Amino acid sequence: MEGTETIKQLLNRLYGEDTGRLAFERIRPLIERLSARKRKKQGYFSQDDVILITYGDSIQTEGRSPIAGLHEFALDYLQGAISAIHFLPFFPYSSDDGFSVMDFFAIDPTLGSWEDVTAIGKDFELMFDYVLNHFSAKSKWFESYLAGKEGFREFAIEVDPATDLSQVTRPRSLPLLSEYRKKDGTSVHLWTTFSADQIDFNFKSLDVLEKMIEVLLYYVQQGATILRLDAVAYLWKEIGTNCIHLPQVHDMVKLFRSILDVVAPEVAIITETNVPHDENISYFGDGRDEAQMVYNFTLPPLLFYSFVKEDTTILSRWARGLHLASEHNTFFNFTASHDGIGVRPLEGILPPEELTALVDIVTANGGRVSYKQNPDGTESPYELNITYVDAILADQNATRADKFLASQAIQYVLPGVPATYIHSLLGSRNWIGGVEKTGRARTINREKLQAENLLAELEDPASFRSRVFYPYLNLIKIRCGQKAFHPNAPFEILELDSRIFAIKRDADDQTVYALTNISAAEISLSLSEKVTPGRMTDLITGDTVNTDLLTLKPYQYAWLTADK
Repeated sequence: MEGTETIKQLLNRLYGEDTGRLAFERIRPLIERLSARKRKKQGYFSQDDVILITYGDSIQTEGRSPIAGLHEFALDYLQGAISAIHFLPFFPYSSDDGFSVMDFFAIDPTLGSWEDVTAIGKDFELMFDYVLNHFSAKSKWFESYLAGKEGFREFAIEVDPATDLSQVTRPRSLPLLSEYRKKDGTSVHLWTTFSADQIDFNFKSLDVLEKMIEVLLYYVQQGATILRLDAVAYLWKEIGTNCIHLPQVHDMVKLFRSILDVVAPEVAIITETNVPHDENISYFGDGRDEAQMVYNFTLPPLLFYSFVKEDTTILSRWARGLHLASEHNTFFNFTASHDGIGVRPLEGILPPEELTALVDIVTANGGRVSYKQNPDGTESPYELNITYVDAILADQNATRADKFLASQAIQYVLPGVPATYIHSLLGSRNWIGGVEKTGRARTINREKLQAENLLAELEDPASFRSRVFYPYLNLIKIRCGQKAFHPNAPFEILELDSRIFAIKRDADDQTVYALTNISAAEISLSLSEKVTPGRMTDLITGDTVNTDLLTLKPYQYAWLTADK
């Protein structure tokens, strides 16, 4: 079997030569079972790549499964703009809106079926969540572990509760260990990074390794072309360390990548690591051996901060560092997701008092704040729970669609592949009723929309949803096909005015100057020192503009270009 030498080397490094050899023999049949595919296109990314992030039931249509209803909506409204759909976990689950998976091989019947997913895959590329750090405490796998069944006895990580775990990095304020009773009456304390219902896998066990490789390849068989490695930074545990970003974690990502390179080289990996920027981009590896994409986690909170301050100075300084050494990697640019706005990536960029100011804005506008536990026992903000619309507008009563759209325009001109959460595209506001119903802060950005009501709002030109959705869709369609916006096209951050984010993107036969006014003031400026010729076309409006004297209205964005 060609290309397996790297797989063997990684297994030997992770498990030692003897166990590594056994590990390879166990996963070899899984790899051989999947016929090797040829890459369908040159490279992984293009300027046409735009990803929609959604739950399977974000839009609910009477008389149809939610996934089938979403497919219908996507066909009617999103073709020509969205190239791929990222389904957040759509498996049977017991908590955490899907991230406590009970059956990794099934579709939640309340959402639809694999046939529904396959049907969407004929019209859009598919991105699945590969939830590989933990499994549900209500799953059959966990029942088998508690019963001591062969093949499941080492599925979980048992720890003496007296063990000193103070060095472990905690993403939550919940207990790290949770107590359970096995079928034989034995009491055990198990590692539960995220909640007592989410049992961390013990990847030191070859039983776990084999089962999760089977899951990985099953998703490929079901049509996934991008796999999101959820919470991967915490995958491997070594007591006495911080248990995050360990060398074994990187080797596991390399293992997944090397397996996919053998059987499905067109499938890309994206690592989900909500951590400071330098830690985040470490998952690119050497440019070819780990993730093809990483989440650009610094963007959402830093962009929010910039709009609050009406000042792009820090944002521009940070953006200058987005150059990548390898053309085989790129960023996954997003501003909103099913989670809140993570603030850990601001460490070392903003002082604590500035973060406190953001927290105050969020809480004053109906949002919530989630906290994590620090090694010294204190707590600090981990995540701001608020829709990105309400964060940017910073006023629950504001209806300035142009201000929110300006934030999205910046996301779409940065190097990388853009991804938009469905509630941003649809202009959703805080779902306070949902939080009151579930008691969970993250519900604020996870509203379930009734298709009939949604479509009525979209067809009303005066509605806020309509004033966000159609200009946003138009922005995406304009961006697609512009060679200068290739994810890896060269870029330069320009200094024009502290209230304007300005970036120059270059391709062989196109240059685009993208300018965004993030302030409530009208700004006049000249590009004469930067641009030749003096007249250019604004891709957004279609107007010809004089770059010697250019005026940007409050929150206006302009994409200026001229044929080379």
